[in-house]
Amino acid sequence: MTQPPGSPAERRHDGLSLIDVVAQSVGFMGPVFSVSILLPLLIGVNAAGRGAGAAAPLAVLLATVGMLALGWIVSAYARRVKAAGSLYNYVTLGLGRRAGAAAGLMYYAGVLLLGAAIGPLIGGYLHDTLQAEFAIEPLPVWGWQLLLLAGLIAAVYVGVEFSVRSQLVLALVSVGVLLVFFVYLIFKVGDGNSVRAFNPHTSQDGWAGIMFAVLYGVLLFTGFEAAANLAEEAKDPHRHIPKAVMFSVLAAAVFFLLGTYAQVAGFHFDLDAMTKAAGAPLNTLAGGGPGGYGSTTWGRLVELVIFLDMAAVYIGVSVSATRGVLTMARDGWLPRSLASLSSRRGTPSGGTVLVGAVYLAVIAMSGLFPKLLALPGAPSYLAVYSWFSTFGVFCLAAIYLMMAIGAPRGLRGQTSGPVVWVCSVVGVLLTAGALFGSVYKVPAPTVYATYFALGWFVVAVVIAVVVGRRQDQR
Repeated sequence: MTQPPGSPAERRHDGLSLIDVVAQSVGFMGPVFSVSILLPLLIGVNAAGRGAGAAAPLAVLLATVGMLALGWIVSAYARRVKAAGSLYNYVTLGLGRRAGAAAGLMYYAGVLLLGAAIGPLIGGYLHDTLQAEFAIEPLPVWGWQLLLLAGLIAAVYVGVEFSVRSQLVLALVSVGVLLVFFVYLIFKVGDGNSVRAFNPHTSQDGWAGIMFAVLYGVLLFTGFEAAANLAEEAKDPHRHIPKAVMFSVLAAAVFFLLGTYAQVAGFHFDLDAMTKAAGAPLNTLAGGGPGGYGSTTWGRLVELVIFLDMAAVYIGVSVSATRGVLTMARDGWLPRSLASLSSRRGTPSGGTVLVGAVYLAVIAMSGLFPKLLALPGAPSYLAVYSWFSTFGVFCLAAIYLMMAIGAPRGLRGQTSGPVVWVCSVVGVLLTAGALFGSVYKVPAPTVYATYFALGWFVVAVVIAVVVGRRQDQR
């Protein structure tokens, strides 16, 4: 696929390196953020009350196999396609132009609202952490949210090099600190380490609980494909993007396996202990209180690196959103004004304005209508994050499913047929299960996010059909 005229890459002379595009995928996934909040879901502290228990690492290992299949499909497409639309272009090749347009509208709506969900969360997290640890309140919650949003928009506007390298620094620092802590934790457990974490009989629900936990394991890898959104701005996209996607999945898998095992072993494979600490298991283990292996300093350091990784996710999701909006608008599926580029920076100015407006609206909603999406015992920013992130993750899982379904057709003649079919079947089963897990016994108001996502998909299909007919008539 040739490079679209007026793309950001035409305004560059050097292009992004392999490390830069890896940073985009890793930044979007937010490995530290994910591993710090998803352990309770994996062990069974979720709406369905089912999980892998102390066999959570086994569930992560199985999820990794499925994500490698999806990663292989993305990598195969990336060797052929050089466009910022990534999965939108892939679904188009596999299922046709209108299906691709509907998928793209759903995917980038999901990315956009996933980023919007992080805005209230990161500001609220910073405010509450400073207040709890140091008894200071330099700004109210909304003040931190607006300040961080302003910083984000500046980073996205300045240029993709600054954005991805900011993600790289933030991710390296946060992942590095936690890797050291996980190794230390395993060392401290000593003779208590065991292969029980990979024994299905360790799960209180057996294989059924483990497979249900695999659905949550998929959430750990959400955004692994984000490097593909930078295909037009990479030095050698047909080589670098496939490598970046596969490396990101493998590197994240090692980190998730180590992190999940270290936490389960740290609680001595005791489900009751893990359940009691479900609010913040990583913080419990890092602190100096009962059940902790660290100190107050270590606890605060973990809180800091979680914040840094959240910042990396905030940037990574937003960069992907602006590139996706640019491509969809350039292809005529969104208003043409959203395809505009900054004359000075070459960055997607239309997409950046849209990101800023949507993020600001969600922050305002969180502050002005705190009871709209309220969850029992949770601050409003956490409830807003839960709702909008559920919408976003459902949209991403849905397009993974569509991409996997269309892979045999879209990749026909390009690579080994049997491998494509195997990866397609594994990808379909995994993502269909993840979509099921997003609605099964999920309580209101969070489950309404899934219904809204389904409703938006219907709207996206209508837009794709109507606009597609108009394009055919030209």
